[in-house]
Amino acid sequence: MEENSIRNVAILGSTGSIGRQALDVIRLHPDRFRAVLLTANNSWDMLCAQAMEFNVKDIVICNQDHYRKASDTVSGHGISVHSGMEAVCDLVSSPEIDIVLTSMVGFSGLESTVAAIKAGKTIALANKETLVAAGGIVMEAARKYGSRILPVDSEHSAIFQCLQGSHGAAVEKIHLTASGGPFRTWTREQIAAAGKEQALKHPRWRMGSKITIDSATMMNKGLEIIEARWLFNVLPEKINVVVHPQSIIHSMVEFADGAVIAQLGHPDMREPIQYALGYPDRLPLDNRKLDFAELGSISFFPPDPDRFPALTLAYEALDKGGNMPCIMNAANEAAVAAFLEDRIGFYDISRIISECMEEAEFISEPDLESIFSTNSAVLGLAHRKISGTA
Repeated sequence: MEENSIRNVAILGSTGSIGRQALDVIRLHPDRFRAVLLTANNSWDMLCAQAMEFNVKDIVICNQDHYRKASDTVSGHGISVHSGMEAVCDLVSSPEIDIVLTSMVGFSGLESTVAAIKAGKTIALANKETLVAAGGIVMEAARKYGSRILPVDSEHSAIFQCLQGSHGAAVEKIHLTASGGPFRTWTREQIAAAGKEQALKHPRWRMGSKITIDSATMMNKGLEIIEARWLFNVLPEKINVVVHPQSIIHSMVEFADGAVIAQLGHPDMREPIQYALGYPDRLPLDNRKLDFAELGSISFFPPDPDRFPALTLAYEALDKGGNMPCIMNAANEAAVAAFLEDRIGFYDISRIISECMEEAEFISEPDLESIFSTNSAVLGLAHRKISGTA
């Protein structure tokens, strides 16, 4: 980063876990970053507090029901308030924005990410579902419009960091590490009886409820497999998942000579967020540093597809291609929401995903419009299965 330069940052989903930690990074480095646009779906009060603290120019509350409350709260602070996804898509195109951090939850992040890509923005990508649902379309658009996509997920950031020293050498294999989630040592019978309270107790990371359930099912790792395929242009058979309970090694890259480069650190999402915002510079961070003598030993295990069938579903979706990953993702979003509402059991999540993948209309070469229609159709199908009407 050039001396004394300040990057103007838009944070899509600023009230979520990633968004809040991104603002912490900006708070630590006001000489490097400035928040100029913040968005949220429902948390209008937190959005307003953030906007006033960081003196941002624009905010968007996507749920239009909260527009008046947000507008009244920031009145007199020189902050423009907007509502709806269309406003987000318009504002990310602003010439003053340098980098767009996309941390909206689920499929909802796709539309605004595509809008930012078409405006040629640098994308700090924290929304897995964008590449899961439309990876080929999104990466082609990035090439067409000259938009650089930098990963924020800790695993993909680790891979990206490992590749910085490869000098273009071909990747033999990517090793995605997984904590194993809260049910790593549970039997299938114990997992089947688990409720959301147990599933939400992640042993390592503090995250939103949807991604925490995805971690418990290991669908989170399934989404990362598909994301890695597009981010790093590697074949599915070159993407391996290994369970690493300590979450110290965030992921590894193996090369043709057998050498493996890994990225290590204590779990702290601010590190990959800061790396993406400041790339290629490394900036100071007030995080816990590794003490290898204190660490002692670390361990690795293969994932269990019987207890965690979501991984198999993800590989199947990636192998099938077309709109199948979008089908899988939409079914997962609906099923996870139903599980969090105590409407279905834990293993009903993977059952519903599998059934939707079998029954939904397959499109071998989808365009963006058909991706949106697929998402809508599969959400409807999944909801009918959840309610027992399909």
